[in-house]
Amino acid sequence: MAGAWEIVRRHGQDPAKFAAALRDFHVETPSWGYGNAGTRFQVFAHPGAARNIFEKLADAAQVHRLTGICPTVAVHIPWDKVEDYSALHAEAEKLGVKIGAVNPNLFQEPEYMLGSLCHAGRAVRRKAADHLLECVRIAREVGSPAISLWLADGTNYPGQGHFRRRRQWLAEALEEVYAAMPEGMRLLIEYKPSEPGFYHTDIADWGSAYVLAAHLGPRAQVLVDLGHHPQGVNVEHIVATLLGEGRLGGFHFNDRKYADDDLIAGSSNPYQLFLIFNELVDAAQDADPAVAACAAGVAYMVDQSHNIEPKIPAMIRSVLNIQTALAKALLVDRQALAAAQDRGDVLAAEAMVRDAFETDVRPLLAQFRAEQGLPEDPLAAYYASDYPRRIATERGTGGKGWA
Repeated sequence: MAGAWEIVRRHGQDPAKFAAALRDFHVETPSWGYGNAGTRFQVFAHPGAARNIFEKLADAAQVHRLTGICPTVAVHIPWDKVEDYSALHAEAEKLGVKIGAVNPNLFQEPEYMLGSLCHAGRAVRRKAADHLLECVRIAREVGSPAISLWLADGTNYPGQGHFRRRRQWLAEALEEVYAAMPEGMRLLIEYKPSEPGFYHTDIADWGSAYVLAAHLGPRAQVLVDLGHHPQGVNVEHIVATLLGEGRLGGFHFNDRKYADDDLIAGSSNPYQLFLIFNELVDAAQDADPAVAACAAGVAYMVDQSHNIEPKIPAMIRSVLNIQTALAKALLVDRQALAAAQDRGDVLAAEAMVRDAFETDVRPLLAQFRAEQGLPEDPLAAYYASDYPRRIATERGTGGKGWA
């Protein structure tokens, strides 16, 4: 296995720098990925699925213990609401993890049928804004660095809503929220072209999210969910553009075949996942310090709906796929690629990228984990442990991922 690092050397990379990049890389897992959840049709119960936020933290801690790269857990309010957030914070630290992004819920209340922050009724808009302010207070209490906002607001029919007035209401609400956020806390603005609104959504694409972020200030950035694009969109180009503008705040990793399928990251289109990391690694090494700083601050988060899969193994598989995409992107010889691009050698440039993607980095990652005191195969280690059998006995078929 010691020879696994030869893979790095053959691609002209420094093994020490390569290992440092792997050590510095973290992926945040979502609390809602550990409970029974995930479809418009039926939610299938799984033995041992988490029933509350404390069990979700325990499961997330297992993923971190086995992979070594998942030290934070995103929470969703009110799904993960508790009476004592200092106790939640303390329990997370006891388990060896921390609370990550706080995700507000602006789509579940009956009043939000026609929108929340963009609703025509002032009272409904006030309720939605107050919920965001509540999430900021919770984030303060648990030490969270970010509010991760997905807005379900939209319309189904032409004429149903006034686009510019809705935009104004949204901007006013987010100005209030942004002003309430302490220094060091970021607002990550997600976008989605459709669903649940099928004529329009109020934050439909990266441009809409970018305009809002630019309006609010430097601590507002865009969050890219891999499933939130029309078919055929070049997501890696969006990533590169946002990096260049200093506005890429984070990712919600998943995969899709047709729509917002929320499949395990890298399961359907691993090449796209690799190409996204190719842009991220390139930006991290950019001579422009602003671009490199933006790349260094990106929050990598999982957002998936595990319905037919067992929860923890699905999360481990996703995390490993993400780490694999990073490792392959780190193999690209940036200087040689830039030279091929500058001389217009199309085939050479494409070959360098594809060669990195087609390289089997599994022996390399196994060696890296062993050197970190981690299982070489985290998924096999999970199945070999007593944890899945213990939680199945203690929890039965578990609870809901969301209420």
